[in-house]
Parts: sequence; structure tokens; C-alpha cells
Amino acid sequence: MRILAIHNYYQQLGGEDTIFTTEADLLESYGHEVYRYTIHNDDVEEMNAINLAAATLWNHNSFQKVKALIKEFRPDVAHFHNTFPLISPAAYYAVQEAGIPVVQTLHNYRLLCPNGLFFRNGQICEDCLGKPMPWPGVVHGCYRGSRVASGAVATMVNLHNLIGTWAKAVDVFIAYSQFSLDKFIEGGLPKEKFEFKTNFLHPAPEPGHGKGGYGLFVGRLSPEKGVDTLLTAWEKLHTRIPLKIVGAGPLAPEVEAAAERFEHIEYLGRRPLSEVYELMGEAKFFVFSSKWYETFGRVAIEAYAKGTPILASRIGAITELVKPYKTGLLFEPGDVHDLITQVEWVLDHPNDWQQIRQQAREEFEVRYTASENYKRLMEIYQKVIALKAPAVA
Repeated sequence: MRILAIHNYYQQLGGEDTIFTTEADLLESYGHEVYRYTIHNDDVEEMNAINLAAATLWNHNSFQKVKALIKEFRPDVAHFHNTFPLISPAAYYAVQEAGIPVVQTLHNYRLLCPNGLFFRNGQICEDCLGKPMPWPGVVHGCYRGSRVASGAVATMVNLHNLIGTWAKAVDVFIAYSQFSLDKFIEGGLPKEKFEFKTNFLHPAPEPGHGKGGYGLFVGRLSPEKGVDTLLTAWEKLHTRIPLKIVGAGPLAPEVEAAAERFEHIEYLGRRPLSEVYELMGEAKFFVFSSKWYETFGRVAIEAYAKGTPILASRIGAITELVKPYKTGLLFEPGDVHDLITQVEWVLDHPNDWQQIRQQAREEFEVRYTASENYKRLMEIYQKVIALKAPAVA
């Protein structure tokens, strides 16, 4: 099978970029031909506001480039991961014009919310949910703190709602969790076009031993990730258990300041994946403190792969990944006291926690391996190819 994989890279690699690369590598490992068509968002810096807004709505260059790639590569499926902002939905139409099935994985809520997070001023915000024109996001400048930039995103969403892009130009949407799938449908995307598929790791690391005696956070240091909850909880926990923090982002100065004030908080900055896996494998637990509706939480299955249980916020898709007292514990998002209570339960029940550690790795092996994910992805591809064939004929 030939797959045209399409993705607009972020300025800071990670997240969706990692998933895009991992999935393409997986397909190639099974003998498929994959052509990666990518545009890096660094190109945005070279564009003026008018040209950027126009490209976000409809990038004619991307349309022509994808048409040429289809003619040359002749794919069986075009799998999109991100079109925002420079590839634009125009690329869907280039693929549809050639009669090739269009598959779109939804990594965030951009089609329903200008900032893609349903998160504003430190809390969940659904003001734009279900609105064809997400004008509240423009009023609040939800995308990059700019009303102009937010207006460009909102106009793109409104235009493609009006011309029926999501209903007509995309054959299948893939959601990583039942929670996000339900939210997309609530927002107006066509229910009959959705398929469900979890995330995965490829290759999978070997489990660690959990002998480090510390808690671990890995992720973007930003408000929606609950960094404030994390720091406040460890300030109150004093020295009961050390906390290591890996990542970068706008709240890095606050994390650095906390690490200077408290010897049991250690800020490690960015670290290569191999080192992150080593830290995960030796951690007593992994803290997933998000306050927003995560669509999946790939870092959670990385922890499971290393055999490390999770203390997670009871919100969004992560509640589908963490089974209380089996693969981890849940606490109320933003609730410092509840997080402390769960940490203390872990420390007070070492034998139970060791059993939970074994079950975390078992959960990974049952649900999140590359082989199982590949089977599901092939089912989706074959289904959409079969559905597309009569229409093309």
C-alpha cells in the first residue's frame, strides 16, 4: 500500500510531530511505501499577516503541490495529521479531486476552538463549541493572544463549515479517545465519518525497575498542563518524595524558581528521549496534571511501557487510560489537596503500588503496542478504500 502522509510541523518539534513520524516509520517497517509531505511552521515568520491569513484559508501552492505528488506517487490513501496553518484544507480537495481517500487524525480541537485546547484563563472554556463561527475565541484573542490571528483561525473554520469541507472533503476522521470523539461530534463534525484508534509506541522501550524513589513530570510547561498544581502540591509535601520535572515552555521560569527554593524539586529542562525513558523507568510514579481536555496523552503510555503507574487528573481522555488502583490513581484537576492525598496513598502502600506497577506494563502490552495499532490502522485504511471505490467508479 502507498500512503501519502501530510503534516504541518510545529515550531517546536514534539507531540503531533512525534506521532506523525512514528506512524510513518511503523508503516514503512511493515513494507508500505510512505511519502511524507511536510511544511514547517518556521515558514510563517517570513510571511506578512495578509498572506498568512490567505494561506490559512486556502493555500493554492499546497493544492498544486499535493496534486503533483498524487500524480507522481499514486497513493492508495492520503493520511493528514495537521493542515494548520500553511497546508490548509485546500490539500483535502486536491486529494479528493484525484479520487484518493482522505483520512484525518485529529490531535487537538482546532476545528472547534481557535486555540485547539478548550482552555482559557486557567480553566476549561467551551464558549466556541458548536458555533460555526467561533467568534468568542476572536474576542478573547485565544490564538497566540492575538485577535487578528484568532480571527484568521475563526474565519478558516467558518469558511470550511460553510462550504462543507469536513462533511465532503474528508472521508474518515480518526479520534484517539472516546472522550475526544464525543466532543468532536458535539461540536458538529459528522458522526458517521469517525473511527477510533488509540496511540502507540514504536519501538517500545523495556520496562524499568522503579527504584529511583521520586515522582516525575514530563511535558510542556504551560498553564493547561497543571504545572501550578504540581508545584504547589510539592511545596506542601515538603521532602516526603522528590519531584523531577522535564520539559520547556512559558512557565519554565516558575519551575526554575521553585527548584531553587526547594531542594526536593529538580528541574531538568529538555532531555533526549532515551534519558526521559530512563527517568520514567526508575520513577515511583508519573504525574499527569493536565487541566485541559487532552485528546489522548501519549506520554502516559510511555510511562506504562516503562512499567510506571500514573497519578492523573480526572479530566478528558486520560480517564480512559488510567484505571484507579490498577494502573494508577486519579485526582480532581487543579485540586492540590487531592493530588497530595494520592501521593501519600502511594507512599503508604508500597506493596500495593508494586502490584500496580506490574499491571501498568501489562496494560501497555495489551492495548498500546505497535502491532495492535498497525492492525487497527489497516482496518481503517481498507474500509475507507472500499467505501471510496464505488464513488470513484
